Amino acid sequence: MAKRKQHHPEFKAKVALEALKGEETVSGLSSRFEVHPTMIHQWKRALLAGASVVFERGGRKAPEVDVEQVKDLHAKIGELAVANDFLARKLKPWTGK
Repeated sequence: MAKRKQHHPEFKAKVALEALKGEETVSGLSSRFEVHPTMIHQWKRALLAGASVVFERGGRKAPEVDVEQVKDLHAKIGELAVANDFLARKLKPWTGK
């Protein structure tokens, strides 16, 4: 069974832009780039849908931080650090370090 071909985003953008130009038919593009015409239509649609993101102000939005989850994770890190220290001390006679 053959594995599906993975295309890089740069390649997809190049093909979608060529399709948007309209200088060549989709079947012509598919034979030139060796890609199925359905894929070209999907990439073109994705490019048009995501194009507005390029022009948003402020760049990328900062990820939201859940303060409670951060506190819980810090507490867990502390517990694990204490457990590691305890085990390291108890294992010292057997490891010789």
